[in-house]
Order: sequence, then structure tokens, then C-alpha cells
Amino acid sequence: MSDTVLVVDFGAQYAQLIARRVREARVYSEIVPHTMPVAEMLARKPAAIILSGGPASVYADGAPSVDPAMFAAGVPAFGICYGFQAMALSLGGTVARTGNAEFGRTGLEVLGGDPTLFHGLPRELSVWMSHNDAVSVAPEGFAVVARTSDTPVAAFEDLSRGLAGVQFHPEVLHSDHGQAVLEHFLYEVAGLQPTWTTTNVIDEQVAAIRAQVGDKRVVCGLSGGVDSAVAAALVHRAVGDQLTCVFVDHGLLRKGEAEQVERDFVAATGVRLKVADSAKRFLDALAGLTDPEDKRKAIGREFIRVFEESAREVVAEAGAAGETVEFLVQGTLYPDVVESGGGSGSSGTATIKSHHNVGGLPDDLQFALVEPLRGLFKDEVRKVGLELGLPEAIVWRQPFPGPGLGIRIVGEVTQERLDVLREADSIAREELTSAGLDREIWQCPVVLLGDVRSVGVQGDGRTYGHPVVLRPVSSEDAMTADWTRVPYEVLARISTRITNEVREVNRVVLDVTSKPPGTIEWE
Repeated sequence: MSDTVLVVDFGAQYAQLIARRVREARVYSEIVPHTMPVAEMLARKPAAIILSGGPASVYADGAPSVDPAMFAAGVPAFGICYGFQAMALSLGGTVARTGNAEFGRTGLEVLGGDPTLFHGLPRELSVWMSHNDAVSVAPEGFAVVARTSDTPVAAFEDLSRGLAGVQFHPEVLHSDHGQAVLEHFLYEVAGLQPTWTTTNVIDEQVAAIRAQVGDKRVVCGLSGGVDSAVAAALVHRAVGDQLTCVFVDHGLLRKGEAEQVERDFVAATGVRLKVADSAKRFLDALAGLTDPEDKRKAIGREFIRVFEESAREVVAEAGAAGETVEFLVQGTLYPDVVESGGGSGSSGTATIKSHHNVGGLPDDLQFALVEPLRGLFKDEVRKVGLELGLPEAIVWRQPFPGPGLGIRIVGEVTQERLDVLREADSIAREELTSAGLDREIWQCPVVLLGDVRSVGVQGDGRTYGHPVVLRPVSSEDAMTADWTRVPYEVLARISTRITNEVREVNRVVLDVTSKPPGTIEWE
């Protein structure tokens, strides 16, 4: 893709966030590892290069460095934190071990008349720092345009060569005007135009899917989640009835979600849908299992078997019509690709996530993958889904684990426990929606402690009911998360309704653990 910004990943989790912020500025970006030779980066003809932060010291043994050839090729470049220091060293500047580390919010003073990176911004900013070493002398030709009390060179720029850098992290929300600083580099230093949109994504993917699939048939496993739904809608936009979607209804979805797939998704797209009603089969496979990993394996195994049977039916129907099914749609996202080591943006097969991304099919039922979302982040997938006309209830559905409610029941999964959890979960979702918190909360798992009984009083008698746990969390990417401070009055309504309307539950508790140390799901 033309006008691509390459984000060089020096470790930690900064690169993904930087890439997202660049795309929010309507400029396309891709992540590449710092181990990629500079010649290979330049061969891709990037419009600009951004060097990310990282956890290392530039003086540590084996610390990644930057080949000076990167800056001699005329490609605009921007260094952030570790990338800023590595850039300064590569160009002949000095990075000192000052002993004055800066972590967290730090006051920044903008220097000079009106430097390009800080064009039109306040002269004093609060920014997010995370470093031990600091640039003490800027490379020749660079103007120092910001400092802090402990860092004499907190930002520099050389407009004649399109080079600039900052010691702080403009990509995090804690840095005042951080997005503006990043956009000043993209637009004013690198001269890029904000032209990348979700319309571009749809047009490009439709053309790519048609070129890949030709006149062959395609199958897709729909999970009810946003990723598979948007991937299927994109492929259907490209090849129409050449696509057949298989929905394995394992009976472990939340209230109303099976209907969303069978009714709302089909109505919005006109897609050909095959439903495999397999709830009893999954319950039988889960009978007697209490270990979370055993439950996951049982659900994954049955899912693949049911999908395999349905896919064979699709293949047989196509064969009877003189056609062949050669492709499988998967909702692989860009973070999946990056984390599996495929972050170069090149095509190929990404590591397949377990469960709803149906790896493990037999040798006689192998398909080439169609992965129309493998270059997108979750927020971009939602925008594409809305533009394709999918219902908001599907597009804004909270992330939901492949094994579904099967891993939100601590203990054995039974029909009775599923019914109890489904009702409690439905009440929690209704109240959070009524309070306008759907977009603020990343997800709110409701967990049934199936093997625990707590004493309660309901009416005039003592009860021994199940506790349920509310786990509201906020996150951008699920790598880290914090518990959401849901207003007390909303929590009170949820608790009152659940204990009044779901007779098997007599206690509602709140999980206030961040990730790390806790995970988002309990099992």
C-alpha cells in the first residue's frame, strides 16, 4: 500500500499503540520488527518510519541499534523514547546516563519560536515519560525544541532532512496533545496526507478477495462475534452467494446472541447461512468436567467436529452443482498477526487462534485462508462493520470468549447453570446499556460460581444460592486492563434485579482486580 508508515518495534507494547494512533490520523501504518534489515524496510518504499519505545537501555549488552543508512535514504523518520535515543546515537548525538530517571507525568517546556512538532500548542505540557538514559547532546543539524527539568534534550527536529524525535510517549493518552505532536510529524515534517479511510479498506479488500477467490466457493465459521461477522460481510460483499456461513450453535452464547446471527446478520447481509444446532452435543461433552482447560478442550474439539460435518455438507452441495469449495474465511486481526511473529504486513498464513478460528481440520478438508481483517485493529473492524451496514448490536458486541459461557461457570456446566448465568448476564448487560456505559466498558464478564453456595435471606427464609461475580473492565487491546469504576447506583440496580429475578442467585460480588495480575476471564 502506498503512503505506508512503518513502525519499527523495539519491544514492550508501544508499537501497536503507535500504529493505531497513526491510523487514527488517517495514515496507513504497519509494524515491522527492529531485526528487519534497513535495506528491506527501504525496499518497501515507506512514506515515513517511526522508531518505537522499548524496555532496553541503549547501553545494555545486545541492545538494538539503528543503522545510519535508515537516515541517509531521504525517508522522514521520527524517534520515540528508546527510538529517540537510538536515533540520536546513530546520528552522532550523545545519550548520557544521567541518573535522573523520569517515569510518569512530567512537565515539558517547549523551546524556540514555534517549532513544527509543537506548532500552535501550549509552551508547557504534561507528558508521559519512561526512561533512565537521556539525550544530552543533539546530533549536528538538529534544533532542540523541548526540555524537562532533568532532560536537556526532550525533543529535536531537522526539517531539512525530515527527521524528528521526542523523549516522551505521544501515543499514550496521558501525554497532553500527544496526538497533535504525532500528526505534526506526519503532516508537516513528513508531508503526508490524511487520506486512509475505512472506505479504502472495503474497496481494497473487495478487490483482493475477488482476485484470490475467483469463481470458487468459500466457507466461513460464524461465532456471533464482531470479527467473524465483519469478515463474512466483507467476503459476501465481494463474492455474494459463493460464500456459505456455518453457525455452530453450541448453546453457550448469551441471551439473544444466537438470534442475532440467525436473524439480524442474515437480514443485514443476505448471506447464505447453515445453522448447526448442537447444544445437547456440547452439554454431553461437558458433563462431569470441572477443570477449565478440560472444558476448553472439550468445547474446541466438539466445535471442530461439528464445523467439519457442516463443511462437508457445503462441499457436497457445491460438488453436486459442479463447483468446488477451496477457501475458508477467518477473522484474524492485526494484533494476532503481530503477536504470532507475522507483523511485517506481508501476506501468508497467520498463526490460527484456537477454537473459533477452525484449525485442526482433517487433511482431506483443507482450505486456503481468506483473512480480510488481518491488517486491522478492533476499532477499525467496528468502523468497517458499520460501513457495511451491520447492526450496531453486532458491531458493538463486547469481546466474548470462544468457549462462551462454558468458561464463565466455575465448576461443571449444566443446563440449569447455563440458564441461571444467561439470565444474570442479560440483566447486567441491560442495566449497563441503560446507563450508557457500553462504549466505556471493554467487556463485563458475569461469572457464576457454580460449585459455591452462599447463605442468604430471601423472604422469611434462609437460602443457599449461588454467588455471581461482575467483572467490568476497561482496555484498549486486552493486553492490560483495569476494572471499570461503575457508578454505585448502577451496581445497586444490577444486584437488586439479579437477586430478585434470578431466584438461584442470592449474592452479587464485584471483581476489582486489574490485569495484570488477574486475567479478564476467570477460567
